[in-house]
Amino acid sequence: CSRKRAFQITKSFLPILEWLPNYRVKEWLISDIISGVSTGLVATLQGLAYALLVAVPVGYGLYSAFFPILTYFFLGTSRHISVGPFPVVSLMVGSVVLSMAPDDNFLIDGSNATGTNGTGPLIDIESRDAQRVLIASTLTFLVGILQVIFGALQIGFIVRYLADPLVGGFTTAAAFQVLVSQLKIVLNISTKNYNGVLSIVYTLIETFEKIGTTNIADLIAGLLTIFVCMVVKEINDRFKHKIPIPIPIEVIVTIVATGISYAADLEKKYNAGIVKSIPRGFLPPEPPDVSLFSQMIAASFSIAIVAYAIAVSVGKVYATKYDYAIDGNQEFIAFGFSNIFSGAFSCFVATTALSRTAVQESTGGKTQVAGIISAGIVLISIVALGKLLEPLQKSVLAAVVIANLKGMFMQVFDVPRLWRQNKVDAMIWVFTCVASIILGLDLGLLAGLLFGLLTVVLRVQFPSWGGFGNIPGTDIYKKVKDYKNVIEPEGVKILKFSSPIFYANIDGLKSSLKSIVGFDAVKVYNKRLKALRKIQKLIKKGKLKATKNGIISEPGINNEAFETDEEPEGNEDLQVPTKEVEIQVDWNSELPVKVNIPKVPIHSLILDFGAVTFLDIVAVRSIKTIIREFERIDVRVYFASYQDNLISQLEQSDFFDDIVRKDIFFLTVHDAVLYIRNQMTYSDNQDPIFEKISLMQESKEPIEFTETSRPDDELDVQEE
Repeated sequence: CSRKRAFQITKSFLPILEWLPNYRVKEWLISDIISGVSTGLVATLQGLAYALLVAVPVGYGLYSAFFPILTYFFLGTSRHISVGPFPVVSLMVGSVVLSMAPDDNFLIDGSNATGTNGTGPLIDIESRDAQRVLIASTLTFLVGILQVIFGALQIGFIVRYLADPLVGGFTTAAAFQVLVSQLKIVLNISTKNYNGVLSIVYTLIETFEKIGTTNIADLIAGLLTIFVCMVVKEINDRFKHKIPIPIPIEVIVTIVATGISYAADLEKKYNAGIVKSIPRGFLPPEPPDVSLFSQMIAASFSIAIVAYAIAVSVGKVYATKYDYAIDGNQEFIAFGFSNIFSGAFSCFVATTALSRTAVQESTGGKTQVAGIISAGIVLISIVALGKLLEPLQKSVLAAVVIANLKGMFMQVFDVPRLWRQNKVDAMIWVFTCVASIILGLDLGLLAGLLFGLLTVVLRVQFPSWGGFGNIPGTDIYKKVKDYKNVIEPEGVKILKFSSPIFYANIDGLKSSLKSIVGFDAVKVYNKRLKALRKIQKLIKKGKLKATKNGIISEPGINNEAFETDEEPEGNEDLQVPTKEVEIQVDWNSELPVKVNIPKVPIHSLILDFGAVTFLDIVAVRSIKTIIREFERIDVRVYFASYQDNLISQLEQSDFFDDIVRKDIFFLTVHDAVLYIRNQMTYSDNQDPIFEKISLMQESKEPIEFTETSRPDDELDVQEE
């Protein structure tokens, strides 16, 4: 606990103390001023436009483009991102606002109310807008609290579960949702505010039903804005190396459109929808409505994660480009406090916008000083210029939003590339996109996340496996199906299971074992017991004779040993006078009883655990059962290439005993093969596949051949 340590902790919480003292005024200030002015003009227009997505008066978009920058300047670790509204997040906030404050809640009777177009029901727009602003600011406040909690708990890693294909599909679906929501504004059509599952379908149906009421002036202004913006943006992209500063086409179009609307008086002559009123100055801070928290907690969680994921992903791109690092947990805290602060001033949730950040970086922005200057430009608009934008058509703002969706729509072309590279990732992209369009953004994101996790579970539950063989003259072992020249060691099967082994895929391990060795160990053992019972009965009847060299028929007696497999098995006392002898049964030869016993062509089985990172208790018990099943039919089981932590897990799970010892574990597969060869070379001449049984032939009681009892702690093994 030293002064130096305390200062380091302070700097980690206030990154401005790290970079501001090292600010190069002569080198960076001019660039930051130019970048800040350019970004501020874009931020002003995007703030107005994105307020339409939140379903609040457009003036509140200016507040949302101003306040979040103030706190991020002190707390943020990215030098280049432009903090403010983003269409995807704004639309998610708007869906909550519309679900909690629909128009139907504000229907009134009386001549003092402001009506919708035509003779429809009267809506108290003033009360509706006030309630929607309160809901949006309360949601912003709650999102900020959640983000601060996530940052304090150091769980910035949660964004890693939002894979790139998932984010790509989600943002593309969000772009489509934004397009549909802005379409009615471009056409100046009045529709119901749908929310929830299939809301986009209902919106499209009603839009096309009322397309005959389209306002031509708004439609022409919107289409011209989209066309001009997209053409100039394409020029900016293609000639960015020759153009020192990108052309601020949104600013130019807005100024021109405002002038035309004012000069031609489009509202009165053509009934065009205009902004009408933008509040001048600032509103006093207001506390959030805590009683609404319970209704929006689920949505706020997804918005908090999405807003953070977008900001961090954009920030990392520029951090990598300019060789500095951003702190994920500190970003959570920075955006959390930004949203708490801005939520008190009637703002909606802030993150970063790709296009605005690109403007800030491409115009020479070096640090967040450019961000503060852009906030100053927005401040000027709030204080002085808001009145000048009142004649602006809403369709122009909606067209600016649509024109900025091009980058997200272009992600559709990633799908063919993803399909060629990884079909599972392509499926995640498509599923998330379709789910987000049909179910809505919040449920669609959850469905995409669950689907992505399901693909991981399935890939672990059904991993790759195969039998391995040796490349002659080397200690290298490769999959038999993939290589022509590999040779399996005689009497040895090698199985590699490429996954952690746990309760969900243990059956897969058992089935792969059966496939590799070619038989079921439990079935073989039970068939052998059945054959031994028949041999015992026939010896008692005198139809077979047991000797030290095996089982033979008595001379002069017809061999009636080939009895049907379905013969009832009795335990009658045959009283055959015999003596104690030891016999051997060659299970791979033809037996004198008609019992179909699967052949066992191997004497050893090696399990390559090189790709097994952990075992759960179910897997440990099942593997121990597998070892005993194979030991009963004289097949030794060995383990190779295991991870060191597996031995500790096995010891903790009481895996080792008198039968299962540590000497069956080898560092490599080749070590295990060499050991098996050595054992086979110096073993007795007696074939280990023979089974010795003792028959008390003088006994009057039949010899009992019973299946070994299964310990209580072992798992049941399914019999084919």
